[in-house]
Order: sequence, then C-alpha cells, then structure tokens
Amino acid sequence: MRVSRLMLVTLRDDPAEAEIPSHKLLLRAGYIRRVGSGIYAYLPLLWRVLQKVSAIVREELNATGALETLLPQLQPAELWQRSGRWAGYTAGEGIMFHLEDRQGRELGLGPTHEEVITALAADLLRSYRQLPVNLYQIQTKFRDEIRPRFGLMPGREFIMKDAYSFHADEACLRQTYAAMDGAYRRIFSRCGLRAVAVEADSGAIGGSASQEFMVTAEAGEDLILASGDGRYAANQSVRCPCRLRGSPCPAASGRAAAARSSRPRVSARSRSSAPPTALTPASWSRCCCCSPASRTVCASRCW
Repeated sequence: MRVSRLMLVTLRDDPAEAEIPSHKLLLRAGYIRRVGSGIYAYLPLLWRVLQKVSAIVREELNATGALETLLPQLQPAELWQRSGRWAGYTAGEGIMFHLEDRQGRELGLGPTHEEVITALAADLLRSYRQLPVNLYQIQTKFRDEIRPRFGLMPGREFIMKDAYSFHADEACLRQTYAAMDGAYRRIFSRCGLRAVAVEADSGAIGGSASQEFMVTAEAGEDLILASGDGRYAANQSVRCPCRLRGSPCPAASGRAAAARSSRPRVSARSRSSAPPTALTPASWSRCCCCSPASRTVCASRCW
C-alpha cells in the first residue's frame, strides 16, 4: 500500500498525557489515538503489528494442540454469582463494568472468562475420554482500571489471549502446563522479548499456583525478587519463603533497590499444584524492575 493512502498522521511534539517513551512514540508515530481514559483506537499501522503478534500466538498454541474459540464479551451475572465472584469483581475490586438490560437482568463486560468456559465445559464434556481439552481465544477484555496512565498498559479495554484446559488427572494437567510454558517462551523469543518467569499471587482468579512472565522495563510498578543464580524468581506480592521458614530475607538487607513494574501480566495459573520450582539457599538476594509484555499475549490458565 502507498504511504499516501495509509491515513498516517504523526505528531511533532510529545502529547501532554503521555508519560513513558512507548506511549509517546505510539502517539507521535500515528499508531494509536486516545478516545477516552484508558481507551485507545488502534490505527492501521498498529493493527498490522497486532495481527503479526496474534499470528505468532496462534502458531505456537495450535502446535500444542490447543483449539481456538471466541467467547462472548457480555456475560450474565448468574454465572458469576454461581462461582461467588460477582460481588468481588463489581463491588469489591470494582474492576468489572456491569449493567442492567431492559428486562432488569444484570450483565457484565468480561474481564476474564473462567465462568463462561466452565459452564460450556460442563455442558459439552460428557466423558473423561474427551479429555484433555485446551481452548484459547484472542478477545477484547474490559477492566475498570482506577489509574490508566501508561497508554496501552494498563487500559480499560485491551486485547488478551486467554486459554483454559480441562483434565482427567494431575499428570495430564502437568503435561499441558509444561506445553503451555514452552509455547509462552517461544512466543516471547519470536517477539524479541526477554521474559522472566516468576512465582505470583493468584489473586481474585484463584488457584493453588500462579506463574507470571514479566519483561523488564523502567516504567514498571511491580517488584520481583530473584535468586542470585537465576533459578528462582517471584513477584513481591507472594509471601517470601524465607519468612515462612523463619529466616531473615536477604532481599531486605539493602541490596534490593525499589523498582516498579506495570500491572498487566502474562500469567499461567493452575487449579492444581504447578510443576515445582527449586528454591535455593541464595533466594531473594536481588531485585529488578519488571513489566510484562503486551496484553495481546496474555493469561493462560490451566485447571
């Protein structure tokens, strides 16, 4: 396509609302335009980039045997009330946009899709012989972020890849978990990103184990702690194993500098125990600044 036909409009100066370099460059180069707080239009150049990233994600996930689907953005409150998470997501954390239709029925714009996919699995999976099943989607999500201030991360509307798998036993779950872990690492490698896998808090989503893949950046808001040999790392939100053992935490000794990481995360969660990670005596000796990769490649949950 000719550049003259590309509807490319660039800016000479940094926009006032842009704080970090990536946000400034995306606006100035004509990739995005702000429509509202945390809401952006993806212009033709950025849409081409997103399509290329999505293609990488699809190739790697399809290679694991995962099946692509597309789930509804508008979700009935009954599903969330049945799981016990409606009040927490609407009144507690308050991150779910919710509304009433003309018949007075409560609905929510999906920040995640555990409730929907579980209801579908209960209806469609009739025998253990159908397992394992791994379903994923690349879908628009909505979250009422309190302070959307770093451009696309975090935003109130964003593109997210989420996957959900169902298994007959623990051994099958571990196999799929390992396959997804490998797929994530290949995705980051192909995108030219150096991701760090860290133990994390499962948060409102729940589960017995959670792993996040984070990419270092100066504009981050989270803190990760890592062992000196690089074999173990965790988000600061996870309780320090040193304290659980009753021993002092080296990370609090002064070697650890305050660091930040942005909130959007690339994570893998499991309803069962995830494959164990070795914890060495040198744990918690170093801190680094981190922020996750694009929300286009986000959240795999295996349960």
